[in-house]
Amino acid sequence: MGGSFALALKRAGLVRRVVGFSPSDTTRQRALDRGVLDAALPSIADAARGCDLLLVAVPVAATEASLAALRAVLEPGALLMDVGSTKRDVVQAAEIALGDQITQFVPAHPIAGKEVAGVAHADADLYQGCQVILTPTAATDPAQTARAQALWSALGCRVRTMSALAHDSAFAAVSHLPHMLAFAAMNALTAQTEGADFLALAGPGFRDFSRIAASDPAVWRDIFMANQDQLLVQSAHLRQSLLAFEAALRANDAATVQSLISQASAARAAWPLPPATTI
Repeated sequence: MGGSFALALKRAGLVRRVVGFSPSDTTRQRALDRGVLDAALPSIADAARGCDLLLVAVPVAATEASLAALRAVLEPGALLMDVGSTKRDVVQAAEIALGDQITQFVPAHPIAGKEVAGVAHADADLYQGCQVILTPTAATDPAQTARAQALWSALGCRVRTMSALAHDSAFAAVSHLPHMLAFAAMNALTAQTEGADFLALAGPGFRDFSRIAASDPAVWRDIFMANQDQLLVQSAHLRQSLLAFEAALRANDAATVQSLISQASAARAAWPLPPATTI
């Protein structure tokens, strides 16, 4: 996510120089080799020093430590953002780590990504046409929010602003639960004795449904744990829906089965699909 942001900024001519840090020697060298970074520095503080735009692209559980590490060198007026998939925990981390400098922080969530992680898969086109959700804190300077909106818009994104709670509630339903379902479906299949044989027969439908099950385990562990209350709410809704199907099947009630399918089919057909992105 961070590498794609850097490449997109460079291509759009919005930055003069991009510096960065990763704790991995391999990642730092790969970022240099691919032209993602102009310089790879030995610490977060070194990378942040003197910058007027900073993006923290780390697993959400690492947000507080990352923000704390750059606080002492954050330039007055610099715009600071993240790209985490949950927002209440990010806001809480920022309140603890940044102190008065939280006025410079605009939490962001680009609705884009790939199943594969790392700078090796950075793509300047990743954010083109995607939706970006901003969840400014109560203390965020409105001028910084406006800067963030203008910046993401300049990268070809559609920008929306909402509260951190509204964000986490919505994305538990449309992103976090679907990922949990994909992981659970793969586990349920492969746990069966015939699982490998069944998988060998799977076609495009199962391929499309299960694609996100290949996502990074550490990233999604952190997302699930950070948003567990809202994820459990959505899981309960899903369980009720599954129970309705199971009850109709046990009753041999074909009319109800068709009605349940028709309800879902009509809702899906009526959904005004956004431009194609990978979530």
